[in-house]
Amino acid sequence: MFTGLIEEIGSIGGINSAGEFIRFSILAKEVLSDLAIDDSISINGVCLTAVAINSNNFEVEVVQETLKKTNLNTLKIGGKVNLERALTFSKRLGGHIVQGHVDCTGKVSKLQKQGGGLLFNLTVPEEKLKYIISEGSITINGVSLTVARIQKNEITISLIPHTLDNTTLTGCQIGDEVNIEVDLIGKYVENILARSQSNDLTEGWIKQHGF
Repeated sequence: MFTGLIEEIGSIGGINSAGEFIRFSILAKEVLSDLAIDDSISINGVCLTAVAINSNNFEVEVVQETLKKTNLNTLKIGGKVNLERALTFSKRLGGHIVQGHVDCTGKVSKLQKQGGGLLFNLTVPEEKLKYIISEGSITINGVSLTVARIQKNEITISLIPHTLDNTTLTGCQIGDEVNIEVDLIGKYVENILARSQSNDLTEGWIKQHGF
């Protein structure tokens, strides 16, 4: 579990094919301070497991299914990635609840400077739009953000200077593919409604299902 608050920008130090998966070496500093083998870590919003740790890097293994569903298959040596260690219960939840389970990828469709910040437009697959609401939370390449507007299959996000200075989003170009994780609350609600034996959404039904 993560918060979507990026701790560090790392870089790809090595990419090696190992049978059915790819092994990435990630150069980092901050996240290495207490990272242990088998710990979960978010790389561009993808929850992966540290399988080796060295003095200036750690390694993860990525299976083909993850490569198909995310933008990790576009990474190259020297490329920058957003890093976040798993949430501990002693920390404030400053972003929102992020699983690190990428739902889909989107494409950067428009970039517009706004003061010191940036308006960031993304096209999103039609089937995922039902989980996205205006002023709701969304995770882009592991960064917890708020949706400003939705128009057809395009969403607009306003990036503040701090986010641009501390994440890889500052380097995004039109046409770039990004990882998207929608807010999981919508998916739970959808599942509950789909499994409900009643078509009537009453106060009693809501209480019965824990809301």
